[in-house]
Amino acid sequence: MKLLTSAKIRQMFLDFFKAKGHTIEPSASLIPVNDPTLLWINSGVANLKKYFDGSVVPENLRIANAQKSIRTNDIENVGKTARHHTMFEMLGNFSIGDYFKEEAITWAWEFLTSSEWIGFEPEKLYVTVYPKDKEARRIWEEVVGLSSDHVIDAEDNFWDIGAGPSGPDSEVFYDRGLEYLDIPENDPENYPGGENERYLEIWNLVFSQFNHIPNTDTFEELPHKNIDTGMGLERMVSIIQGAPTNFETDLFLPIIREVEKLSGKVYEPKNSTENMSFKVIADHIRALSFAIGDSALPGNEGRSYVLRRLLRRAVMHGKRLEIKQAFLYKLTPVVGEIMKSYYPEVLDKCAFIQKIIQREEETFHRTIDTGAALLQQILGELKEEKQTQILGRDIFKLYDTYGFPVELTEELVQEKGFKVDHEGFKTAMKEQQDRARANVVKGDSMSVQSELLTNIKVPSKFSYTEEVLNARLLYLIADNQTQQMLSDGKAELIFNQTPFYAESGGQVTDYGVIKDSAGEVVAKVIDVQKAPNGQHLHQVEILGELLVNASYQLEIDRVRRHKIMKNHTAAHLLHAALHNILGDHAVQAGSVNDADFLRFDFTHFAQVTAEELDAIEKQVNEEIWKATPAEIIKTDIDTAKAMGATALFGEKYGKNVRVLRIGDYSVELCGGTHVKNTANIGIFKILKEEGIGSGVRRIIAVTSQAAYYAYREVKDLLHKIAQQVKAPQLKEIPDKVTVLQEQLRALQKENERLATRMANQQANDVFKDVREVNGITYIAAKVNVKDMGELRILSDQWKQQGLSDVLVLATANEGKVSLLVAMGSQALERGLKAGELIKNLAPIIGGGGGGRDNLAQAGGTMPEKIDTMLQNVAKYLF
Repeated sequence: MKLLTSAKIRQMFLDFFKAKGHTIEPSASLIPVNDPTLLWINSGVANLKKYFDGSVVPENLRIANAQKSIRTNDIENVGKTARHHTMFEMLGNFSIGDYFKEEAITWAWEFLTSSEWIGFEPEKLYVTVYPKDKEARRIWEEVVGLSSDHVIDAEDNFWDIGAGPSGPDSEVFYDRGLEYLDIPENDPENYPGGENERYLEIWNLVFSQFNHIPNTDTFEELPHKNIDTGMGLERMVSIIQGAPTNFETDLFLPIIREVEKLSGKVYEPKNSTENMSFKVIADHIRALSFAIGDSALPGNEGRSYVLRRLLRRAVMHGKRLEIKQAFLYKLTPVVGEIMKSYYPEVLDKCAFIQKIIQREEETFHRTIDTGAALLQQILGELKEEKQTQILGRDIFKLYDTYGFPVELTEELVQEKGFKVDHEGFKTAMKEQQDRARANVVKGDSMSVQSELLTNIKVPSKFSYTEEVLNARLLYLIADNQTQQMLSDGKAELIFNQTPFYAESGGQVTDYGVIKDSAGEVVAKVIDVQKAPNGQHLHQVEILGELLVNASYQLEIDRVRRHKIMKNHTAAHLLHAALHNILGDHAVQAGSVNDADFLRFDFTHFAQVTAEELDAIEKQVNEEIWKATPAEIIKTDIDTAKAMGATALFGEKYGKNVRVLRIGDYSVELCGGTHVKNTANIGIFKILKEEGIGSGVRRIIAVTSQAAYYAYREVKDLLHKIAQQVKAPQLKEIPDKVTVLQEQLRALQKENERLATRMANQQANDVFKDVREVNGITYIAAKVNVKDMGELRILSDQWKQQGLSDVLVLATANEGKVSLLVAMGSQALERGLKAGELIKNLAPIIGGGGGGRDNLAQAGGTMPEKIDTMLQNVAKYLF
């Protein structure tokens, strides 16, 4: 067996399958596009679902890839085991209805055993097969020549998610030898597929040959059978490089060596505690670097929360290695160097990735101080309550919210003489894991291909320049069947050519009409989508007679198209302005170019300020006013990249592409329709900027006529304000508003003065009624004030005058109750606490509250119960 680098192994896999006629699909972003079922791209097939479900037919039915992936449902196991990772690479070869079992199995064997490729010793390989899959066993034994004792039946070798494509699979294992056996040799788990470290699974070949009918036990044969395979790169590298675990390979060891320098510690696999910390840091910084490079940012929800949790977990493990300062960001260049041969984007975006990680680290270091204070508070309360054990839910809160590892919490707690509720923590952890798993939808889920549309391969041409075209009707489809003639209802049409744009790239579809030779409208086009083989599929409401092979006049709604073109070109100007004003990290994360507006989502780690929005809007308008030609260049993808053209979010590009070049200001790949000159846009106005998720912002804007009306609406509103503040001219509004604000402040001060006077007057009456119970004096009264603020004014007066040991005041306004409890020094010495008293009183008025020992407050919803509550004060004092 050859000693190979990870980069070489990855490239050999891709080269092997390229030689077998496969197209090499580039690794997709970790952030799924148009797939709400996935939080992350989590497998090699996840980004190819559109091919397997038939919504898109690839140019080549044979595909191979090396796909970066993230799975985070078992984060706690990272560092504890030899092979658990959050980010990993999946190597795969796929057949969409082309080759099947024999090719998949024989090619896998060739790649693994041929001296030209990996060169494993055949006797080291074992495979498992589904017991009923006699064909797979036959191929392994009779075609490949594997001995029968190396082909093992496994009942769980059947891939099925309950509905849709399913089928048996065959797993390939490598025997690492007895030296890797971590269980007794006679243990029943000592076999390929068992729970042991000797036999390592390296490849899974899935034979998708059935369609599982939902909610039944019926499996129908698929007319087109597929192949979906997955090989874990990290596992392969560990075998080839003779590494005990994945972490001793060239994918992780350089990161670990850098952590050694930063910590002054030495990575020793036998030292399990420190060994785990090195592994966690090495794993998590890979996931963070790649995910942030793909424009995911740490935050409080969804995938953003995953990143925040990974970062905080890595920081806490850094602390266990006695790294006191922010350090993770220093590891990003190491990750980039390791992966640069296939993933140059990490080094390309290194400065931005480091900036985000460093900022998040420094914020978390401040959060750690908050967590430590919280722990001390919890322990203090336990001590007062004479408890000896910290609850599992509190340990989990420290772990989940503040990133404290359980071991660290346990150490700090035991130093103070407390026990740890491990079972309670495990329960809270399991509840969170169950919630996380419930929200995960299997990324490999897909539907069965649409045979009718998939089999339509006749070409159909789209014209970017024509708004009216004569075309021949090739296919007329209704009720999922081809028709020869229809005169009513709804249908889908394919013509030999069309001026109707099919929705894609963020640009909405064209609307319009279809006319017959007499000029009569026979159909109304309500939607246009791309069929699996790329034809424009017109969805229509039929108003007259439609005949296959007849010629028709196709006419788009010109006014609508021109509005869309203005908004789409403006979106490209906006993208460039975001780069210029906010930075290169502000990249597109989705868009809609409609007739009435444009919506642009982009990555940014903070709210865009008013000044930045003004600068963005101004820059876009300046480019419009320059009347720069918007040039469409048809070229190949390599030439486009050489021109500096950037790809837009979520788009896939073939060998030949269209480039939109707007002078020197913007050069981007785009398949949409655009104005010929920026001056055609007229004017651009931002209506709204908002956050739509952690690290993702959204701008909604309008152009041309819609922008004029937006400005007119603002102007009309200003005229109304001017009338209300009696400003003769719009420019005088600010001065008028300033005068009104000064008058308002003066009135507020007078109101506060009067409120204080009224409070003093009430105090004279209220504070006279002092009662006593068990040697403690108290005042309990209902007062007529407007809010809690005025209750506190009365409380301050009571405290200054020392009128009693306890004060209880309540007031009612608009059906709501405000309640205040205060304790004097003598009451506190007797062990009375305002927080405890208010917890007893607040439920009587239908509310709740709390506070400190000397002052507490609450709210309620039952004003009619105030008198009853006041009568119970003495009862709850002792």
